[in-house]
Amino acid sequence: MNTFTTLLTADAANGLGTGSMIGTLVVYVIFFGALIYFMILRPQKKQQKKQDELMSSIAVGDSILTTSGFYGVIIDMVDDEVVIVEFGNNKNCRIPMRKTAIVEVEKQNKEN
Repeated sequence: MNTFTTLLTADAANGLGTGSMIGTLVVYVIFFGALIYFMILRPQKKQQKKQDELMSSIAVGDSILTTSGFYGVIIDMVDDEVVIVEFGNNKNCRIPMRKTAIVEVEKQNKEN
């Protein structure tokens, strides 16, 4: 505590008061707050928005890639969170999974 008061009295003797120290601190807080927002929070919100758009565009017949690296085709949508995905060529491997496990969607061809 003694060192802090020594610094304050030295700044006051040099014409710098505690007001300038507080002002400098406020500028640093605003700067680092803006830095955190633009480097971390804003890109995260953009990524979440993109993921939400992907989840809302999923339809039956779309080819998908899951987070575990499996490719499959959506054959049924149970509700807003669960889809039935068919894996492989034998048409017997059907697995229910959450929509959040889908990373990539390729729309089906409508030109038949």
